[in-house]
Amino acid sequence: MYYDNNFAVVIPMANEEEEFQPFVQILTEVLNRLDSGVVYFIVDNASKDNTLTLCQALAAQDSRFRTVWAPENKNVVDAYIRGYAEAYKNSHQLIIEMDAGLSHDPRALPLFLRTLNEGNECAFGSRFIKGGSIWQSSFYRTFLSKSGTILSNMLLGTKMRDMTSGYQGFSAEVVREILRYQLLSKAHFYQTELRYLLRKRKYAKIPIHYRAPSPSVSKKAINNSFEVLWHYFIQRLKGKFTTI
Repeated sequence: MYYDNNFAVVIPMANEEEEFQPFVQILTEVLNRLDSGVVYFIVDNASKDNTLTLCQALAAQDSRFRTVWAPENKNVVDAYIRGYAEAYKNSHQLIIEMDAGLSHDPRALPLFLRTLNEGNECAFGSRFIKGGSIWQSSFYRTFLSKSGTILSNMLLGTKMRDMTSGYQGFSAEVVREILRYQLLSKAHFYQTELRYLLRKRKYAKIPIHYRAPSPSVSKKAINNSFEVLWHYFIQRLKGKFTTI
């Protein structure tokens, strides 16, 4: 199986001290098998524990890991975008985003790379297709994920089985367009906004296993989700079908 050896993984890191070592161990094993890849840890003021120090220590030991300290970030979307910008600036051809803490399994990375190397511009992780799952997650989080997908497809005219998942990969050209576009989302709806904006690109869905250790989603994040969803729905009613 052929992999483009110029790929990057972007991972926001906040308060990951407890699961840092198990996560990094699996991620390192995957990178060793692929014999390539660079990981960008994006850390900001949202992290209150020893995560930054752990990331910096690992980066000093292994050049495949790079720590980006971004105190200017205001939310998790800023962290993702900062990671994209770093990876794009360093000319990586394939860029994958994932969550830390084993919410996303690093062992799925080869499947994302293969999908992108097969000519797809986007590879979207999906929990709701054959082979995908949600585990160790509260009923509330699962309900939000599934109902969010249904509502988004209804209002935005999309047809994806999972509109609310992270763990996704893009070609450098797509990342360039993401960086040029002013996203409206400030929290979890960012994933849905991206999938809506990229719906016309050549994409493939990849089954993923997702673990959501946090049982709750903030009211502020939910309100932002409805605001952004309503914005694109109204634009759609006006005949404005935004894509990037």
